[in-house]
Amino acid sequence: MKQLWLDFKSRPLWRKALNIVSALFAIAGMAIIGAWGIYQLGLTNDRGAADHNHRSFLSVAEMESLQGAKLSQERIDEQWALQYGRLAALARYYPENARLMLAAAQRSGDPLVVDRMLAAARIYMDQNPALDSLGDRIEALLIAAPQRQRRNVIPWMDNPEWTVLKQAILHDSALINRAADLTGVEARLIVGCLIGEQVRLFHTDREVLKQYLGPVRTLGVQSQFSYGVNGIKERTAVAVEQHLTDPSSEYYMGRNFEHLLDYPGGVDQTQERYHRLVDYGNHLYSYLYTGCILHQTMLQWRRAGYDISDRPDILFTLFNVGFRQSVPKPNPVAGGSRITIEGRQYTFGAIGFDFYYSGELAEAFPYCRQRFSQPDHPLTAADIERIQQSITDCRRPGYHHEYRRDSTAASSTGYTPEPPDPFGIDHSRVKPQ
Repeated sequence: MKQLWLDFKSRPLWRKALNIVSALFAIAGMAIIGAWGIYQLGLTNDRGAADHNHRSFLSVAEMESLQGAKLSQERIDEQWALQYGRLAALARYYPENARLMLAAAQRSGDPLVVDRMLAAARIYMDQNPALDSLGDRIEALLIAAPQRQRRNVIPWMDNPEWTVLKQAILHDSALINRAADLTGVEARLIVGCLIGEQVRLFHTDREVLKQYLGPVRTLGVQSQFSYGVNGIKERTAVAVEQHLTDPSSEYYMGRNFEHLLDYPGGVDQTQERYHRLVDYGNHLYSYLYTGCILHQTMLQWRRAGYDISDRPDILFTLFNVGFRQSVPKPNPVAGGSRITIEGRQYTFGAIGFDFYYSGELAEAFPYCRQRFSQPDHPLTAADIERIQQSITDCRRPGYHHEYRRDSTAASSTGYTPEPPDPFGIDHSRVKPQ
């Protein structure tokens, strides 16, 4: 070995470098051949091992599911209540997991999937007697609580008419959301006004209207005294249009909205306005005027020093009573037209408020962080033309020929004109404070 080293040292530099490179190639070749041999012999294969939690996995798979089960709605509701309790206990310790489990269970439509998710999560939970005890206490309280008396806590929503009305509203969801974007108003506010008016119509004495709405499942369009699905009076619609184009108005919404309700050239605006609102085939204009009324009223109050943008009950009330009775003041009170449903009296503002915070139809009309907004740019000529072309060629009563102006008109329709103010207040004497 010593002689080899002496021979190597005596060699020229180029030969030393060549010897070193040759030795490295030889080592690399041997390593590659060795690795190939180990692979061919299967020495690198991971034969796996039984997971120490395999019994837990099996128990989760064998847990009960509601898929295919024939349970009553009361039984399913009871299961949901118990699962909400278990997830509430979990949320005190693992809130993110509880939130994810709740959302997943609701999407699945099977409350017992929560049992499986909780069992799976317990594999990674340390022993937590406090969590178990909390869950047991919540479950015991829920089991001991009396069974609910009706499906919906809001009485007027517990009627079959509400199910019919929801279907009709969802049919118009695209139009409502489009109007919301164009007017800078949360869609849910527009729907609250729509529901207030439709519920008021549905629960009048006009049996013909009820027979029509029920089987057809469509919204009622008014053509007498007030127009459209939201019952907008002609003078209110005219005022909305004037407010849009008057920068000095306390209701002015801004330059980007000025042309929202423009008319095509050469048309009779009075006739065209009537066609916009009394349209059985497309309710877009009804929702546009509604959004403008809400936005303009909110701005009127804000400019007077009172922000009611977070008071949907007041906004619904003011929509119902109209611009003439919108008097900005501190501590406004919700109310409006009185509506009697199965012997219980509500007001227009209360009906809208009930819906707004009920969570109903939240997927189609979600809650927004900001209820009112401004568009980024004015409407283009193409935008305005598309809005104007939304009117359908439907059959409607002729303008000012839809009812007789005599004492038999009201009795023949069952309609009784409402007083100027449902509370008997003379607003001409009310001054802003």
